[in-house]
Amino acid sequence: MNPATTEFIRQRFTEYYKKTVIVSPPSIEQREWGFILFNPGAAETRMRRHIAFAGSGDLTSYIQNLIPQHAYFSTAYYEKPDAGTMADKGWCGADLIFDLDADHIVRGAYDQMLARVKEETEKLLVMLTSEFGMDPKTISLVFSGGRGYHVHIRDIAFRGWGSAERRELIDYICGIGIDPAAMLNGKLTGSPGWQKRYREALLEYLGWVGTLPEPEALAHLTAIEGIGKDSATTLLKKREEIMGEIVRNPSGMILKNKALGIIVSQQEGEFKKRLLNRAALADEPVTTDTKRLIRLPTSLHGGSGMRVQPLEFRELHDFDPLTEAVVFGMRDVRVDAKFPLRMPMLGSTYEIQKGITTVPEAVAVFLCCRGIAEIA
Repeated sequence: MNPATTEFIRQRFTEYYKKTVIVSPPSIEQREWGFILFNPGAAETRMRRHIAFAGSGDLTSYIQNLIPQHAYFSTAYYEKPDAGTMADKGWCGADLIFDLDADHIVRGAYDQMLARVKEETEKLLVMLTSEFGMDPKTISLVFSGGRGYHVHIRDIAFRGWGSAERRELIDYICGIGIDPAAMLNGKLTGSPGWQKRYREALLEYLGWVGTLPEPEALAHLTAIEGIGKDSATTLLKKREEIMGEIVRNPSGMILKNKALGIIVSQQEGEFKKRLLNRAALADEPVTTDTKRLIRLPTSLHGGSGMRVQPLEFRELHDFDPLTEAVVFGMRDVRVDAKFPLRMPMLGSTYEIQKGITTVPEAVAVFLCCRGIAEIA
């Protein structure tokens, strides 16, 4: 980002922060804060951190005076949040956090990535409320301003959890470490959970294998390491019988079928893909980190120029970040795009050619923040 572009973005951010009410998190005086400032020409990005505020007024004044490119606060609560080392801060607990980032899930056009990560977020919220019984009133949902969503859980019951407990929870959410024998043993209870999801995924996979012409089905199975032609043929012959057992009353004995045992133990492949489609693909290191800095809701994301938007549960399904998290307007701005692209925003789709072109201010801010264009 050249100096002219940096100044353009900084001016737009200044306009936003001068007229916006910043919403601070609960217990602001116990939070550590971190900010990345606009610094054109700097060789590397540096964060100002180990900062504390006594109240929301001090936070607002700081942001309005310095106009940060990015604003973060700690998910942790500290006795001395402004202490210069983590050891001196005095950790008092941390919110339970989930970060769903499209970049870790799917690659493609920006609007398609946003649609996909919303699906993962909806799956996560269903798991948290229906399987763990979490009260929606204790859950705060936020569009990150970039490529995903943050879920904050401030229930005091989870605040003292360490990394190990948080690891067990995120492993469950992401479907990590599932024991096939446990999933395929006994009748379903009717309750939601991984046993039901696992059997659905396996039935879907075996049903798909059955739709293939026999030569293709054999080729698919024998391409899996450890499955020979004889065991593949046996699986195909017993496929419907096995599917019936899965539905009625499976037992661990079902895995005595050599080919099936190999299929469910794979870390990749068709069955694993179907299984992971039923997980909620949150970013595991974020949840296990008890001292994480996370974006401030109602701030602006310096990599997109969009608002870090708080949401109600009921708003998520119809939420369109490319309209509702966009805070800049339609006045014309000339930019120099580095490559051609298609950009949906504010209800329209802009076909942007490489080189100098005129776009609405909201699009210009996004392109410049993403490093796709410079101010012409």
